[in-house]
Amino acid sequence: MNPLHIDLLTLFPGICSGPMTQSMMKRAQEKGLFSFQAHDIREWTTDKHRLTDDAPYGGGEGMVMKPEPIFAAVESLKRPTSRVILMSPSGHSFSQAHAAQLVVYEHLIIISGHYEGVDQRVIDHLVDEEISIGDYILTNGTLAALVVIDAVTRLIPGVLGNDQSAVRDSFSNGLLEHPQYTRPAEFRGWKIPEILLGGNHPAIAIWRHERSLEKTRRVRPDLLSPPTENISSLE
Repeated sequence: MNPLHIDLLTLFPGICSGPMTQSMMKRAQEKGLFSFQAHDIREWTTDKHRLTDDAPYGGGEGMVMKPEPIFAAVESLKRPTSRVILMSPSGHSFSQAHAAQLVVYEHLIIISGHYEGVDQRVIDHLVDEEISIGDYILTNGTLAALVVIDAVTRLIPGVLGNDQSAVRDSFSNGLLEHPQYTRPAEFRGWKIPEILLGGNHPAIAIWRHERSLEKTRRVRPDLLSPPTENISSLE
């Protein structure tokens, strides 16, 4: 089996220079235990302004990452053995057990989300899974990706000074975000929901709320569970 290789797609590759070039991460790469490369998603843009984001269909604050450069980047790097991951607050909660599942892959492609998120077609047709490191929001997903990379690679035999250290490791209120779409309205035959094109903002708000409920029930049903009373506080 080949050593694990990790490709990180981000708008801010410079963030990786510290964590990945020091301490155990640096030594493990020098030993050939795993390899890592951070890529600027702008390298796969085709317009003169190197745009990677656009305004969301249906209105709203912020910008959404466009699908074209992300698809082009992943497809240029992907191998038959690749696992494609998107860092997202709406993803499954990351855990030690999850790290142990990922370390068996030969190739991980990790997409770092930014702004208000990525076009939903990336999630529906490109990534294998979404991962969240917690119920909070960061300025960009590269920080979260580095957390996952660190947790996964430290499980590789030889990365830690004592391999048994890894064996002994222990382990805001609201709905998940609705799907986001941006231009183009049709990409590779995949069209955005028609309701987002009509300008009927009350209807769009209802649609978004329904999609949020739907995704929360599917991905994080615990967020919909009634809070458990603290018995000790009632005594």
